[in-house]
Amino acid sequence: MSLKKATILIILILLIDQISKVYIKTHFQLGESVTVFSWFHIAFIENDGMAWGTKLSDFTTLISDRSAKLILTLFRIVALTGIAFWLVDVTSKKRSKTLIFAISIIFAGALGNIIDSVFYGILFSDSQLQVATFLPESGGYADVFYGNVVDMLHFPIWQGALPEWLSFFGGKYFSFFDPVFNVADMAISTGIGILIVFNKKAFQESSKTQILD
Repeated sequence: MSLKKATILIILILLIDQISKVYIKTHFQLGESVTVFSWFHIAFIENDGMAWGTKLSDFTTLISDRSAKLILTLFRIVALTGIAFWLVDVTSKKRSKTLIFAISIIFAGALGNIIDSVFYGILFSDSQLQVATFLPESGGYADVFYGNVVDMLHFPIWQGALPEWLSFFGGKYFSFFDPVFNVADMAISTGIGILIVFNKKAFQESSKTQILD
């Protein structure tokens, strides 16, 4: 898989991710939810932290929410740079298509969320109790680097009371799957999943490399 094909894949994922986010941002109020199927909802939330809204400031009082947000955004940019170099390296060495595909979709997902964090604060007005405006005259809801990631995909596949025979949890209410995410998150999770499940196939040397060795 060439770097050109990997780039096309990245652009496609990025377009789907950003189009879906801009649509939600400009058509939904924060917290608004629409039921598509009983097991699939479009639910607009904004995430200003890591996975499931976790923040660095949740672990220490020495870092303010604002500082934690900036640190997280800068860390994402550094990590994305590393992934970019990794992608260029594996394509130039003609490594397995599985590895290149996985790195490409991880890169696309990471870039998609970084765009939100870096630019959405200055591009959109606040979504609280209103539908956001693109490029508002009064300015955006946050400074550059302090934007929130737009999430909207919710799959409440099952919810109800757990069987009484389960130790500790029997009879308690349980819902699966609660987290709300976006296309970028799906790309990152899928890419990481591929690297874990198909580890041997992803990191095997190509036949050309083996012959040259």
